[in-house]
Amino acid sequence: MPKSTALTEIEAAPAPQPVSSPPEPRQHNWRDYLLLLALACCWSSTYPLTKIGLGSIPPITFISARSLIAAAFLFVVLRIRGLSLPTDAKAWKLFAQQQTINSTIPFLMITWAQLYVPASSTVVLASTTPIFAFLITWGITRHEPATLLKLAGAILGLAGTVAIVGLDALGGLSRDLVAELAILLATISFACATIFGLRLSEYDPMVVAAGSLLFGGCVLLPFSLVIEHPWTLRPTPEALAAAATMGIFSSALGLMLFYMCLQRLGTLTTNAQGYLRIPIGVGLSVLLLGESVPPNLVLGLVLVMAGVAAMTVPAGALRRVMQRLRG
Repeated sequence: MPKSTALTEIEAAPAPQPVSSPPEPRQHNWRDYLLLLALACCWSSTYPLTKIGLGSIPPITFISARSLIAAAFLFVVLRIRGLSLPTDAKAWKLFAQQQTINSTIPFLMITWAQLYVPASSTVVLASTTPIFAFLITWGITRHEPATLLKLAGAILGLAGTVAIVGLDALGGLSRDLVAELAILLATISFACATIFGLRLSEYDPMVVAAGSLLFGGCVLLPFSLVIEHPWTLRPTPEALAAAATMGIFSSALGLMLFYMCLQRLGTLTTNAQGYLRIPIGVGLSVLLLGESVPPNLVLGLVLVMAGVAAMTVPAGALRRVMQRLRG
């Protein structure tokens, strides 16, 4: 091949394309954190309202009613938006699995426990989800690095839960202690749901919420009919209002915001709403139910809040604050 022809072919050959770099992670903005605050407000009201509803509605009926009310509300909104629920088995299998570990089982446990545990204590115990999510991530899934700061946060948070149930534990195993442990087991289930809920990111959050709530309500309805005979109940207007408010506000809007936050903020940051739920939920318990705040609850609240804050604060932000303090 002549030299000129070879040079011509080299010059005509397409230039190698640069290797495409992976897309940068989405930057969070103030709207994302407003969603997180809204989620915390929705879920903080759950425990005081449950305490009101349980005054005249038994647990299974109460959960089934709030789930079906929430699903009906979301169906109307979906219809207005022109959306519909999927019909494939894969989607409903995911909805069923997620609802079981995110609502049905843990809310049955928490609702039963609230027959014996004050709402303010329930708020604090149920807000340890970020701690258990971190421990599961660090010990099992390992999809995020475990730092010393996060480890310290987990230890502080667990110390807070011990401070809350510790005084009861010293007196021996009681019904109240068993109820508190049931809340912690439900919280572990919430943590697993937060991690595995990322599988549903391909669906619209409102569709996921509606499908999950419909499944949960329909599963519990037969048990409600057989065990608690809801047609014989005489619920108070306050209990009915609590069920309706929880269905629309806590369940429908809360679950929709939960999946929106998962898609926008990720697992650990979404779990940080547990930190925001504590002061809001305890304040609502004092305001709506007139509950007092015992000393061991205050200590546990401080430790849990410090632990979750240590787990969620960005390491870079902490370094900048330390540098400013030194300067």
